Amino acid sequence: METTYSTEVRMGIFLLLLCLVIFGPTLLFYRPPVPPVITVPNLPAFPVSDKEIVRGDTTKKQVIFTFDGGDGVQSADQILDVLAKHHVKGTFFLTGKFIEANPVLVRKMASLGNEIFNHTYDHPHLPLLSDEQIMQELGQNEAVLEETASTSPHPYFRAPYGDRDQRVLNAAFRAGYESIYWTIDARDWEEPTGETPAQVHDNIMSNLAPGNIYLMHIGDTITGSILDGIFTEIEHHGYKIVSLTQGL
Repeated sequence: METTYSTEVRMGIFLLLLCLVIFGPTLLFYRPPVPPVITVPNLPAFPVSDKEIVRGDTTKKQVIFTFDGGDGVQSADQILDVLAKHHVKGTFFLTGKFIEANPVLVRKMASLGNEIFNHTYDHPHLPLLSDEQIMQELGQNEAVLEETASTSPHPYFRAPYGDRDQRVLNAAFRAGYESIYWTIDARDWEEPTGETPAQVHDNIMSNLAPGNIYLMHIGDTITGSILDGIFTEIEHHGYKIVSLTQGL
């Protein structure tokens, strides 16, 4: 049976075919316009640091002794005497409150050429503080040291109790500081709980290795009583004892 269409249908088909003839090639090859490239100016990155120094230069037969000061000066004079005797520039991490309480001692440390770095103002647990409070702790220390001994604690700091996380490192980095941890804890600070001079000696000597950073303290009696012997023994093993900046 022959199909017939109404005039309206035939007209519609005609118009559709006409549109295909006129606009077909354009639709076939149409590509949507590429949006313009918008150039965003480079903005300074939020400064963060994943760096922390835990050991010095391991290619040289040398070790680094660091002394933290936050409470007590029991071994202070002996430490300075031993450093002078062995021609060693010491490295001290002092709190701001320690500096305020012992200005004559701190000026003596600095005048003898020893290094003094930042141990915060009053020895808090830094992860419990806000970023602003962390930077304030470091800034207060800096102001006190510069006023007392005309020297700057930049660019190194040590977190009290060794208590730090990535956020603490980032906040300190924004304040211009890099973290110094340690390779070996001599554990002289455990004197009140029964740690003996012999044990502290063994903690140091049984782990002797190039680049070691040793943690010791000013506020105990063990450090002052054994330091001369420790230095002599280490030197007999062919090692040189250097400051932090000399040993990195």
